[in-house]
Amino acid sequence: MDINQASSLSSSAVVAAIPLMFAGAGELVAEKSGVLNLGVEGMMLMGAVTGYAVTAITGNPWLGILGAIVAGVLMSLVFAFLTITMLANQVATGLSLTIFGIGFSAYIGKPYTSAAVRATIGVLPIPGLTSIPVIGPAFFTLTPLGYLAFIMFGVISWFLYRTRAGLVLRSVGESPSVAHSVGFPVVGVRYGATLFGGGMAGIAGGYYSIVYLHLWQEQLTSGRGWIALALVVFATWRPGRLLIGALLFGAVMALQFYAQAIGVPIPTQFLAMLPYIATIVVLVLISRNPNTIKLNAPASLGKPFFAAS
Repeated sequence: MDINQASSLSSSAVVAAIPLMFAGAGELVAEKSGVLNLGVEGMMLMGAVTGYAVTAITGNPWLGILGAIVAGVLMSLVFAFLTITMLANQVATGLSLTIFGIGFSAYIGKPYTSAAVRATIGVLPIPGLTSIPVIGPAFFTLTPLGYLAFIMFGVISWFLYRTRAGLVLRSVGESPSVAHSVGFPVVGVRYGATLFGGGMAGIAGGYYSIVYLHLWQEQLTSGRGWIALALVVFATWRPGRLLIGALLFGAVMALQFYAQAIGVPIPTQFLAMLPYIATIVVLVLISRNPNTIKLNAPASLGKPFFAAS
């Protein structure tokens, strides 16, 4: 592999990681508040089809991204109402949300499966840094959304560990009853975190359809929402580790396409399995030490909260 191929591979890895970064960061914030939303895949698909449809109608990809965010927020609002207000089971509701998103996105996306949308969001190179071998093309020749994905991790880390609001959110995730007893708005905090997670999943889906693949088709995200969920566990609910994990999985995805391009004599079906095999391996390795998960997972994760009067 020469330096040009290495640069191309690293660029592909970062681009493939960006949707995982958005979706994973949103889910991490939601889970930090104690809300387990397994509907990430469904929210991403709704964001993808909505963003693509808005872009096709208006010709403006930024309006498409805004539409994707709105779609993700609305989906998460339904989830939040059912689980936080109505106290429905979070696991069952999240799975239902994913199934609904898969079916409904396929239905409303039928008119756009053959629609050619040329409008997209172009890259914004940073002068002087793009010439750095391997690293330059990967990290300094991104779209504005790509830069935003990296900035978001710094903002989320600062918010969670350097602000009073972040402390409140984490306290709600650890012990909502104690947080409620000292006057923190547990329900409001969980609603806000859940809607933020939905918006990030919407951006991730819109990125896939508008920026990354430039098309819409059924189940466009191909299970990437589940990988984002696994990344949160892999990262033990820490933003820095989540960023590293997203880049590693992006590298696995890029390696899959690189192997196909150079004609590696392996069936394409097996190459397509690589990201999911990596997900299973990572989860198995993490599960070998359950104490690590117990020490870092929010104590109230997935548990409903009922404010006793």
